[in-house]
Amino acid sequence: MGFLQDVAGPLLEGFSTLGLASQVGVATATFVVVAVVLNVLKQVLFKNPNEPPMVFHWFPIIGSTITYGMDPPKFFDENRKKHGECFTFILLGKKTTVYVGPEGNNFILNGKIRDVNAEEIYTVLTTPVFGKDVVYDCPNAKLMEQKKFMKVALTTEAFRSYVPIISDEVTSYIKRTPDFKGQSGVVNICPKMAQITIFTASHALQGKEIRDQFDEKLADLYHDLDMGFSPINFMLHWAPLPWNNRRDHAQRTVAKIYMDTMNRRRARGEDNQKDMMQHLMNSTYKNGTKVPDHEIAHMMIALLMAGQHSSSSTSSWIMCRLASRPDVMEALYQEQIDNLGKDLPPLKYEDLAKLPLNQAIVKETLRLHAPIHSIMRAVKSPMPVPGTKYVIPTDHVLLAAPGVSATDSQYFPEPHKWEPARWQKDHPLAPSIVRNEDEINEEEEEKIDYGYGLVSKGSASPYLPFGAGRHRCIGEHFANVQLQTITAEIVRAFKFRNVDGSDKVIGTDYASLFSRPLEPANIYWERRN
Repeated sequence: MGFLQDVAGPLLEGFSTLGLASQVGVATATFVVVAVVLNVLKQVLFKNPNEPPMVFHWFPIIGSTITYGMDPPKFFDENRKKHGECFTFILLGKKTTVYVGPEGNNFILNGKIRDVNAEEIYTVLTTPVFGKDVVYDCPNAKLMEQKKFMKVALTTEAFRSYVPIISDEVTSYIKRTPDFKGQSGVVNICPKMAQITIFTASHALQGKEIRDQFDEKLADLYHDLDMGFSPINFMLHWAPLPWNNRRDHAQRTVAKIYMDTMNRRRARGEDNQKDMMQHLMNSTYKNGTKVPDHEIAHMMIALLMAGQHSSSSTSSWIMCRLASRPDVMEALYQEQIDNLGKDLPPLKYEDLAKLPLNQAIVKETLRLHAPIHSIMRAVKSPMPVPGTKYVIPTDHVLLAAPGVSATDSQYFPEPHKWEPARWQKDHPLAPSIVRNEDEINEEEEEKIDYGYGLVSKGSASPYLPFGAGRHRCIGEHFANVQLQTITAEIVRAFKFRNVDGSDKVIGTDYASLFSRPLEPANIYWERRN
């Protein structure tokens, strides 16, 4: 005891002389150090031969880059080279088993509901953002019914009506936005694309009455909701932190807008409007219960977030990439002239199929900049990993990272090069796995219905920008229509280049679960004549 007293006595005495703020800082730092030491000891001393290898990892606490100790894609890539496609590390205090590559994508994302669970992982993030009793704050069967309600907005007939709406929103935004006044200038493109995507999504998916209530300030509220998806909120979603306070204010404000709109409609005796809100107001669950107003409001928030947050980051990346490659932007413009006519008539849904390079821009950008870098599932029953001795126990979290296989040279030559033309069959950088027509048709026929309509069952693919399985993004086709239309209209209006004239692309911000360009992402724009 004498040694401990000799060491601890002066330390405690010095600690007691510190101010409160300093004491809190010292205590926090001590907690971090102790947690790291215990984590390392646990990794070294307690190895289970039937579990995947444990990664020696110094960053067990919180944050995104902090959690992984580096950018997540680099973390996955480096440890994959050292340990193989299946390995374990400590994430947010829990053993997390990563399984990358097409086999890993299929193992996790197509896992049976009795084996894997998304609700337990994500409800702490989604419930404060969307609200109660929707998405992951309800049983899976109810979520599947809610997804089915949404399908009415995601038909081909609906998409035909959306393209002119999206086009008009983009051109109107360009005309009225001060940052685009004059013949040329420099703009931080990310906030502009966030506003464009919220305006286009709200008008297309939710109708003119809802869109008319959105302005730039209300669009900023959706940004505050988006920041509620910060990785730190897996642990501190309840804490009165500044971004959580803004998240909660935004959630209440937006939900009230929807509730007030429903009340006004009832007061006016309107029940025949053809939009998503009215569809939900007229909808009934299988048990005969009408959808409550608060669930309608919260589903409207979730629908708009689904149509906005990933498209916002992807459209920003598209613009940054076009600024780094003015030649590609000019090729896009020429493609429209060649295939649609020199007068560039108003875009129609059918026109998008005539613009293969425009489609490839979206596809290639999603390959390199997947909106979500980590997809997690709770393990509900022990899961043997096919072809290995590993069994993933129920105290682990499973993590898929489809972006790893999307940047694997085994499937994509020169994988880190942004080259939209690679999606042409005969291009030298085309994906190395070339399937014949019979295989493509067979995959298209392999469908499954989780309760909200048929979706593709395939998940053993190196390219899954919208996820897979029962939680595959139902807004995939809308996102493609939205992004292609926005890109086509921007290309008609502007020429872009980097401010310094280089071909460099800005780094990635991992502060949210949705990877986006670091800001300010300044680009030089010039109006076309």
